[in-house]
Amino acid sequence: MQHVMVIGGGVVGLTTAWSLLEAGFEVSLVERESALAQGASRANGGQLSYRYVSPLADTGVPLKALRWLFEPDGPLRFKPEWSLHQWAWLASFLSNCRGSVNRRTTQRLLALGAFSQASFSGLYTRAELEGVALRTPGKLVIYRNAGEFATVASRLRSDPHNVEQVLDYRECLRVEPALTHSPVPLAGGVFTAGEAVADCYALSLQLAERLRAHSHFRGFVHATAQGFVIRGGQAVALRTDQGELDAHAFVVAAGLQSRTLALTAGIRLPIYPLKGYSLTAPIGPEHKPPVVSVTDIEKKILYAQIGNELRVAAMADLVGEDTRIDPARMASLYRSVQATFPRAAAYGASDEWAGLRPATPSGAPILGATPVAGLWLNVGHGALGFTMSFGSARIVADLIAGRPSPLSLDGLQLHG
Repeated sequence: MQHVMVIGGGVVGLTTAWSLLEAGFEVSLVERESALAQGASRANGGQLSYRYVSPLADTGVPLKALRWLFEPDGPLRFKPEWSLHQWAWLASFLSNCRGSVNRRTTQRLLALGAFSQASFSGLYTRAELEGVALRTPGKLVIYRNAGEFATVASRLRSDPHNVEQVLDYRECLRVEPALTHSPVPLAGGVFTAGEAVADCYALSLQLAERLRAHSHFRGFVHATAQGFVIRGGQAVALRTDQGELDAHAFVVAAGLQSRTLALTAGIRLPIYPLKGYSLTAPIGPEHKPPVVSVTDIEKKILYAQIGNELRVAAMADLVGEDTRIDPARMASLYRSVQATFPRAAAYGASDEWAGLRPATPSGAPILGATPVAGLWLNVGHGALGFTMSFGSARIVADLIAGRPSPLSLDGLQLHG
């Protein structure tokens, strides 16, 4: 039986390990942190948004970004670096800010999202997951700007395949009564039934326990991956601070670390960190939290009730590999949240978090083979890592097993 080694202990790496076990491989997983799921999987937005997948790169975004930079509570911050990689990524991002490119990428992500939704359902049942606060309340995207809402509403109403519901202000209040307490004027919203929320961190830890119990799982290795040993164009070992680790194949699913790791095999990955923030506030009997998952499109803020807590995630800061919590950015998030849902939770008792989401310029992940035999990729999911992890894992496992991908990988492969 072939042995596949997964590098990365977040939700993408863990789902990849599970899918490989189901595909008939022996599997081990390498993680540099002393605990699993400590990166972007730790306190992300919690939304499983299979239909709302439009990438950040789009027509008009560069001009919006300039405006956001000068807004005290804007969703974007930018810190120039003396880094060729940062500027190359930005140049590629700008080249993707075209309507035609955005539409192609969105269609690819919609297909991957639908497949991931089905894959999650299968994993949830077969792995017998429980206690992950899974709900399917649907997702409401709220719009403040009347012009932007009118454009979106017109496009959705003219699409015969559209499944989203276009709502006026009063209909938004019917779908989400917590908005009744909001002083923020809204132009309208778009509701998608069936969209889910869950606790990504709890799911990751529970899936890790299922891996440990599997007869073909060789175990977790606490080690820092340093690079690959390549012989004759084949990856034969992983160099770590604990020595070399052999396997028949390797899957890089290490988030942002994937870029430096792939470089040791001569592979340049176009991923850059988008720094995000979140707060997790307890919900008491006196609070009126949103029941559906909510995305404030203008503020780029996500709200999800996870168990007895409200998870709020926001921002896309291009500030390099800085995971520190910026008090000014967190204060900005509190101001926006309390203005929109003032009675939703005990914000004064919130747990705060900041983390890095590895994003490609197009917004699509990179899946599958590399020019190096035996070296595979499952990287670059950006803000959609939780949503897309289940489908991405199955695709990569099928490819390693020599089976065709269950959906087209056009635009989802390295240099694709």
